[in-house]
Amino acid sequence: MDVSWEDFGWERLGDGVGRRRLPVWDATTALVVGEDGALLFDTGATLREGAGIRAQAQALLGGRRVTHIALSHPHFDHVLGTAAFSGAEVYGAVGVDTVLTRDREVLRGDAVRHGVAEADAVEATDVLVVPHHLVCGEWTLELGGRQVLLANVGPGHSGHDLAVLVPGSREIVLCGDLVEESGDPQAGPDAVPSRWPAALDRLLELGGDDAVYVPGHGAVVDARFVRAQRAELARRFGVS
Repeated sequence: MDVSWEDFGWERLGDGVGRRRLPVWDATTALVVGEDGALLFDTGATLREGAGIRAQAQALLGGRRVTHIALSHPHFDHVLGTAAFSGAEVYGAVGVDTVLTRDREVLRGDAVRHGVAEADAVEATDVLVVPHHLVCGEWTLELGGRQVLLANVGPGHSGHDLAVLVPGSREIVLCGDLVEESGDPQAGPDAVPSRWPAALDRLLELGGDDAVYVPGHGAVVDARFVRAQRAELARRFGVS
């Protein structure tokens, strides 16, 4: 099942699991490979970036396509490449469909303010993909020879945070921007600070003490780092 991740500039996280730190915003995209399917976690900030991820994923998959996509939360640097993956089944936390439909112009403006060329932002939001499947609690996906768990663990960083647990000899938790390593966690206008520490508690319950935790931005961390970030967020926002 394993593939030559490093040949494509990806970081191997485990058997059949790897991720890439995308340029400019250092956002993570991750790929989980099964015998019959492949799950991509987040799709990049533009259609061009999404197409580049698609090409790399197909090369890693020996020509097979990405069959499933999980979107961690509805921010431009994680969702605007989704339309590059024709035919993939897209999953998101309950309510993310409403946000992406209602706030398309907000998403476009946010992308441009953060440095995406206006033409690229317009192109991506014009064909923005709304998730086909909405995760309320947990959803188990069968990829052929392996299962992954999608978990609605938010709100926290946004109103609609989705994490992915990849079971294995060492659990891997794809955290989205609930965890950030390369800088302080960012709390924008859609963050729910009062619930963020509880969302990190849920991540720790999913993965446990020995898991690999993959932030939305930055290097892979461990449970100790997540606990420390939880404590800092609780202090910063005055919640327990």
